[in-house]
Formats: sequence, C-alpha cells, structure tokens
Amino acid sequence: MSRWRPPSGPSTALITREGFERLRDELNQLWRDKRPEVVRALAAAAAEGDRSENAEYTYRKKQLGEIDRRVRYLSKRLEVLKVVDALPADREAVFFGAWFELECLQSGELSQYRIVGPDETDAGLGWISIDSPLARAVLKRRIDDEFSAELPGRKAHFCVVSVRYTNN
Repeated sequence: MSRWRPPSGPSTALITREGFERLRDELNQLWRDKRPEVVRALAAAAAEGDRSENAEYTYRKKQLGEIDRRVRYLSKRLEVLKVVDALPADREAVFFGAWFELECLQSGELSQYRIVGPDETDAGLGWISIDSPLARAVLKRRIDDEFSAELPGRKAHFCVVSVRYTNN
C-alpha cells in the first residue's frame, strides 16, 4: 500500500464579503508595506560583502520568496473568488454564510458553526469550509432536522438546533 493520494479537486470559489476584504487587505499589506521593507533589508545585507556566508542575506532572500509566493497566490485567488453577500430567500434553512447550532445525538453536545469559503476557515471560531463533510451534510437542513455526516474516523448523527444569518 502506498501513501499516494489523488490530488484533491479545486476548492469552491465562494467567500463572504468580510473574508474577501481580509484577503485583499493582506495582499495590500504584503505588497505595500512588508515587501518594500524586506527588499530594503535584503539590499543592506547584500551590501555587506560576501553573500555565501551572510545569514542575514540568506534569510531575507527566503523571506522575500515567501512574500512573493503569497502575493502571487492572493492575486490569482482574488480574481476567481465570488463574493456571496446576499441573504438566501429561505432563511430557515442552512446555506452559505449561515451560523448554526448542532446537537450531537450520540453525546448531546452542542456546537456552533458557520459555513464559509475554504479561504477563510477558522476552527477556533467554528468557521467550517463549505467543502467540508459536515457542511455538505448540513446544507439545506432546517431546525429540528436530523442528519448524519461522515466525519474523519466516524459517522456522526446531528440535529439542527438553530439557524441565523446575522452575527449577534
């Protein structure tokens, strides 16, 4: 048995307005503030002489490469993202952008989540990607609907407790 896995498909190109603005702000900050700062430090390190033993020069070149990679990724990604800021017609069901609360039917534990795009997921906030197994299973469900989701390592059964589209 090998470790090879087929490449995953492209991620969904949906994003919330807040997520889009966060990525755009990150791109602007990297391009306008961070990159010029690193270029100045790199030029200063290069002026010190022998580059083969200059740790500062090596570090700054690596840092500049990382910034350029992130800038290139964000520039391409922002072009294809579709901002979803309209509320769905049916606000009683779970769709993209919804905050919802689930009860695990096995343990009785309550959990709160929000469905967002893959570029803005945050486990600490309970923001899950629309591409995740849980999000795919809960889409279009309503309050008191029960469903099963194939989670990593187990199958879980949930009940939708609440759905809302505003953060309050």
